[in-house]
Amino acid sequence: VQLQASGGGLVQAGESLRLSCVVSGSIIELQYMGWHRQAPGKRRELVARITGTEKSHYADSVQGRFTISKDNAKNTLFLQMDSLTPEDTAVYYCNTVEFSGGSYHDYWGQGTQVTVSS
Repeated sequence: VQLQASGGGLVQAGESLRLSCVVSGSIIELQYMGWHRQAPGKRRELVARITGTEKSHYADSVQGRFTISKDNAKNTLFLQMDSLTPEDTAVYYCNTVEFSGGSYHDYWGQGTQVTVSS
């Protein structure tokens, strides 16, 4: 399983970006897919995740501004980010957790840089 994230860039505060993460390979039993971010000097944190049954969860800092979704037909995960602030500046990573062969497997994509200027 491989994940390819894209969509990052440089925007001004208040603007929007949409991140995409294409998943290739077979997912046996999806547990969840998620977006995480890591700002310079900070720990990686969960931004949002969505389960195989479409239940979503958001970090308090992005609740109401970000929306996670997935297109199962295209094996693609999205993160719509609105009302961006400089505090959202980070490298964003997508991941997927599946259960197969009696164990959980956690796959990560490469990061995509999001920079929000004030």
